[in-house]
Amino acid sequence: MKKLQELNSSLAFHIIGSMIGLLILFGLIVSTIGYISFARSFRSEYTTTTYHMANTAAALVNGDHLDNYLAGEEEEEFEQTKEALDIYCHKMNVSLIYVISVDTSDYGRFVSVFNPVNNSVDNSSYTSWELGYKRDTTNEEYREKYRILYEQQSAYETVFRPRTSGSQHSHITTLVPLKKSDGSVAGLLCIERPMREIRDATRPYLIIIALTTTAVALIASLSAGILLRKQVILPLQKVSEEATRFAKENTKGEDLGTISRFKELSNLSRSIDTMEKDMVRYMEKLTAITAEKERIGVELNLARAIQGAAIPSVFPAFPDRPEFDLFASMDPARQVGGDFYNFDLLDEDHLGLVIGDVSGKGIPAALFMMVSNILIMERARMGGTPAEILNFVNQELCAHNTAQMFVTVYLGILELSTGKLTAVNAGHEYPVVQAPGGGFELIEDVHGCMAGILDDAVYEEYEMQLAPGSKLFIYTDGVPEATDMSRKMFGNERMLAALNSQPDASPEKLLKNVRGAVDAFVQEAEQFDDLTMLCLEYKG
Repeated sequence: MKKLQELNSSLAFHIIGSMIGLLILFGLIVSTIGYISFARSFRSEYTTTTYHMANTAAALVNGDHLDNYLAGEEEEEFEQTKEALDIYCHKMNVSLIYVISVDTSDYGRFVSVFNPVNNSVDNSSYTSWELGYKRDTTNEEYREKYRILYEQQSAYETVFRPRTSGSQHSHITTLVPLKKSDGSVAGLLCIERPMREIRDATRPYLIIIALTTTAVALIASLSAGILLRKQVILPLQKVSEEATRFAKENTKGEDLGTISRFKELSNLSRSIDTMEKDMVRYMEKLTAITAEKERIGVELNLARAIQGAAIPSVFPAFPDRPEFDLFASMDPARQVGGDFYNFDLLDEDHLGLVIGDVSGKGIPAALFMMVSNILIMERARMGGTPAEILNFVNQELCAHNTAQMFVTVYLGILELSTGKLTAVNAGHEYPVVQAPGGGFELIEDVHGCMAGILDDAVYEEYEMQLAPGSKLFIYTDGVPEATDMSRKMFGNERMLAALNSQPDASPEKLLKNVRGAVDAFVQEAEQFDDLTMLCLEYKG
């Protein structure tokens, strides 16, 4: 069984076996085409010969006297003609000859005049019809041929019966008209001849073709096998063995060089030699690159930890302050991102809130984010309105922004004793506010220029009154611009629907609802932007 499996997986076995199969198939096709052509030609010749035999037999019958014979007249002539046809039937080795007079009203019946039978020619068992024997036409095919001959549309008609049925063997029947002296058709003469000669003639032909094809297939397969083994199989085995060895050892072996006179195989062996050299060099470089990548990965993880430490992440943030509750989250698209949020009590009655989104991604955005976050919060702790704070931050960023980066910022200062929120929007997303007992709605506030672009930009602030029970939701564009596999965006409507699914929930629960809705929408799509959210509930 093992040897059989090895043989079945052998390339030489399959190639040579395929060639033998193709040669045999070719032989079968050639034999079939030859047989069909030979049989068709022989059949045509057989038809023509039978026609001439029938035409000769028709010359023995006096067409003007057919009706007389059927009336019992011209008895002497009838007997002479009958004897002549019987002799002709045996001399020509035909099964039978019959002369009939057809009812021309519908060609559905005929009357027998002569019917010599020779059963010895094909071991048949025909019975001779007597003079005047009446019979229905055999089938529609014969009816149509009777009509054609009586109407003199054809010199003769032929019927082939290649299959045997009952006492009849395969045969050919040729029908010719018997004409009167005035040219009209008085009856038909039919000769039935066995088709044994066609079978006997084609059988030796098929045997010769089969033997010739087998011999050619064996010789061609043997010659091809020797050539293939030397010039193809053995070189391929060398290539296969070397490729297998290299896959296991990953070391350079001896060069294969030119292993065959076929250019393709020699090119393959030289390609294997070149591949091994290149792969060895590549693996050496890959080892160094992998080590460097691991070092970069460690540094990125450290940068992520540093970035995470730069924003507050402990909640509840101010457990001893009952006037408000807040929760925030940041999920960078890469190990480090450009989004940030922050909040702090600037004094006993004022809470500073900020959320920002730096242009770009990766390490450059993360560095710009760190600078922007520190500048905003440190300047806010020094006092001043949101507009004054952002004007200062913008000038500082522009003064040292050689990378031409910018940051969108939403900065708000909430007066805890009154609920008055003073805010400034530097090109950031619209905030979302919920009035007590109502639903979340977008607030289309005034937008200023993104920070870090124009050093003479002036920012305007606005005020908003938050009643006890109100909520403020701020976010980066990673939320509405989250996309699914078909590149469709999550959008503000789905975001508001997620918030309003449980409008009375806590800030933490609201953020989880939005994130869950985003995940359900994008499914397997890759997150391509940072996703940052902050929610504040003012309790008064």
